[in-house]
Amino acid sequence: MTDPVLLICIADDEMDLPGYGDVTDAFPEGPDDERSALTRKPRHASELPKMAPPASDCYQMNRARQGTAIIFNNKKFDPRTGFGERKGTDKDAQNLYSLLTEMGFTTVLRNDCSTGDMISTLEKVARDDHNDADCFVCAILSHGEEGTVYGYDGSVAVERLVTPLKGNKCLSLAGKPKIFIIQACRGGKLDEGQDMEVPDAIGVGPMEPDAMEVEEPVIRRIPAEADFLMAYSVVSGFYAWRNMDEGSWFVQAVCKVLRENWKRMDLLTMMTRVCRMVAFDFESCHKQAAMSGKKQVPCITSMLTRDVYFSPKK
Repeated sequence: MTDPVLLICIADDEMDLPGYGDVTDAFPEGPDDERSALTRKPRHASELPKMAPPASDCYQMNRARQGTAIIFNNKKFDPRTGFGERKGTDKDAQNLYSLLTEMGFTTVLRNDCSTGDMISTLEKVARDDHNDADCFVCAILSHGEEGTVYGYDGSVAVERLVTPLKGNKCLSLAGKPKIFIIQACRGGKLDEGQDMEVPDAIGVGPMEPDAMEVEEPVIRRIPAEADFLMAYSVVSGFYAWRNMDEGSWFVQAVCKVLRENWKRMDLLTMMTRVCRMVAFDFESCHKQAAMSGKKQVPCITSMLTRDVYFSPKK
């Protein structure tokens, strides 16, 4: 196990602290017709609708371009928000810009955006043509609370930012990975950590594919909420930590793990390693004793329906 890295950090809020017949679970006692539908005998196979052929386990990632990546780097805020400057965020933005560009994304960096700017930027992205792109990435570096992040002038719901990119809104990104990397607090709790002996697990993982199968196009109804990965810097309710010189713990780990592994490893495996790195290798060192010795673990919420293996683009 690597030794903990002790960093002089501030919390990211920078507060001065001392088959058929299915019914929803919402209606367990449905009307008689719903209950009778559940007890009907299965129809003969010839009566059932024809299903699409099995899908590949991997998203198709061999189109002309990797896709667009947007980075919102919010460092300064209107004094009326009560937030100070997020020192160290420029390091995060620089590292993410370098990484995503290296991975083949067309990367756009936006600094100190208002909530309106953030919304309009993503609405414009949703109107763009992504038919020749493999995926989309959005990184948000800002202050935050549970369910919201901050623009220069105030807060905006994460859901409001995500909505324009959903499968029923942006058709050229439907069925493709949409990845959100969010460095922001999600509450005001501190993770005290727990001293314990953790064994180093050693195992052999599954073989990685030498090439990804390209499927014939199939018309298929998919959920509008599918194909998103939300990578939060911290679990719900807690502070996220940021070093004023080196950047946030989370973005440091994302950049290190992806830079070393993106050509050979799938996204969720890489994000698991990011979680381990943040959880094991970082610990707060603060001028206030009550803020020192604190820990953090990211939260990766996946609605992906296949594995994401990034394909190098020339």
